[in-house]
Amino acid sequence: MKRSVLICLPIVMALVLVGGARAENTAAPDKNASSSPQLNAPHVLTEKKVRLNGGDNNVVRSGPGNSFAIVGVYSKGIEFVVIAKRGEWYNVRLSDTNTGWIHSSLCKEFDDMSDLEFRPNPRLFSRIGSFAFTPYVGGYAFDRKSNSLVLGGRLGYHLLEYVEVEGSVSWTHVVRPAEIVESLFNLALEEEDFHMLFYALNGNLLVLPGRQMVPFLTFGTGSTIMQGQTETTFNYGAGINFFVHQMAAFRFEFRTFRFTSEVSAGRENTNFEFSVGSTFLF
Repeated sequence: MKRSVLICLPIVMALVLVGGARAENTAAPDKNASSSPQLNAPHVLTEKKVRLNGGDNNVVRSGPGNSFAIVGVYSKGIEFVVIAKRGEWYNVRLSDTNTGWIHSSLCKEFDDMSDLEFRPNPRLFSRIGSFAFTPYVGGYAFDRKSNSLVLGGRLGYHLLEYVEVEGSVSWTHVVRPAEIVESLFNLALEEEDFHMLFYALNGNLLVLPGRQMVPFLTFGTGSTIMQGQTETTFNYGAGINFFVHQMAAFRFEFRTFRFTSEVSAGRENTNFEFSVGSTFLF
């Protein structure tokens, strides 16, 4: 009996030692794993918040300004997650489906909000309230027959985002050789050589305002002075402003001028003008 016990005792001790070694080997990787970073761990975004501190009636509006509608009134101490910032206004999340704007004087920041500042697209510019001066040169076709050089200038004002009012003054020297012209009852041989001055007041409809390339439609009325006579003139056309700088652009334009000439025995004139100029905003 004693002999069998003595034989089993070393076997039991060997099994215990082997089991302890296995436990130590399995525990070692866990220790190393806890000390190394987890490569597949999820990225947690830090929410930036503000806390209301303006009393018990903190007004939240639908937009960044006092002219916007009130969407809610909240008491002091409530915290909101900030979505964006524009000037002194914070765009906050009121619920899962609603947002609002609150003034910075009514709340306290917990974090730096500079990276949430709203910045408009640098390619878009508001030109409301700006004056535009455009000297130009081009070609003028009097009565769709003679071609002459035209010089002029335009001064405009951006009244609205899509609307510009503009006044213009132009000059050209019309030269046309003698040709047979049909009047009401007979034929006449006419030769034309005279200076012409014309001015107009137009409204320009801007198709894509605020961008680098701004097409527009124009229409207006004015007068044409030639050979001692002043004729009421209507004009319409289209053009494009290509901005090479926020305050400077190249301008290309085509206009049609229509008036009834008393000098030519009541004949209706249709004249064309194509011009190229440079626009300067100030």
